[in-house]
Amino acid sequence: MAQLIKLQDYVSRYETDLYRYPSQFVRLKKQQWEKMRQYWENGNVPEPIPPKKDEEHVEDRSSMKDKLFSLFKKKQAEEEELSESTQPNDEEIEFEMDGYQGFSTEEELKVSFLNLVFEFQLKWASSTIMEKSYVDNSYHYDERLRYLLQRFPDNIFVMYNPVLKIKQAPVELETILITPTGIWCLTFLEFEEGTAYIGSGERFWLKKWGDVEMKVLNPLIGLRRMERILRQIIQHRGVDLPIYQAVVSRNGYIDYPQAPTGIQFLDSKLHDEWFQKQRSNSSPIKGVQLKAAQAIMEYCQTTSFKRLKWEEQATVSEENHQ
Repeated sequence: MAQLIKLQDYVSRYETDLYRYPSQFVRLKKQQWEKMRQYWENGNVPEPIPPKKDEEHVEDRSSMKDKLFSLFKKKQAEEEELSESTQPNDEEIEFEMDGYQGFSTEEELKVSFLNLVFEFQLKWASSTIMEKSYVDNSYHYDERLRYLLQRFPDNIFVMYNPVLKIKQAPVELETILITPTGIWCLTFLEFEEGTAYIGSGERFWLKKWGDVEMKVLNPLIGLRRMERILRQIIQHRGVDLPIYQAVVSRNGYIDYPQAPTGIQFLDSKLHDEWFQKQRSNSSPIKGVQLKAAQAIMEYCQTTSFKRLKWEEQATVSEENHQ
């Protein structure tokens, strides 16, 4: 699974230590998949663990409510290098699984596991040990985000709708993939199945679906702005990594006879080939990739609040100093 390092303007676990969490994510995911698979193969079912009381906002999961139980909790103590007296421990890694739903095949088990990891990634992309951000509920059901995370490999970092602060002004970008070999700026043009888009250099493109024609905003406007901002950032930080631009339409067709150079149009005819190429890149996470992600992350805007227990501790500390 690709790693969600930044979601909108939410506080991210990765921004606290970008050089630690990518490898930790890969290791934990592998360990927990092996444990889940062993439980399934051996027919062992762990005893349900009573749900914790969440002092903050808890989103309703009516379809899963009262069915979830903890599959396992594992904390890698050796990964916490700072002592408890000066630095709070990382949260326990916890996945939950519907214990009353049987899986007849390993493929079904894998699908369930990917969904669990997806929710886990949303948590890492919206909270740290001491802070948390309110997550828009729509992200839990965002098919495009799920596609990016569940179908791309671990060595790809995803920034989804990140908000960058450029010259004191917030600028929301679209989708950024940071791979070991380059940075991809992606904009999606996806409406009804089989829609055709007629590209041009004008402010609007023509969208055709059956007998219906209408205008849509030229996707290259936002794409070029995103590429320009990222190029300035990585050049300023001395990062040598190419930047690619692409318009993605997995369920439609793009016709642009005099298309500008340097932009790929990944419609339903070309998307799969590009997608398989990204999936087949087995290169490990590289230092230049981490450096690029760190450079961009430093420009990202973050909106968050302190978790209740840390806010209480801060209040006590202030009172003691007065």
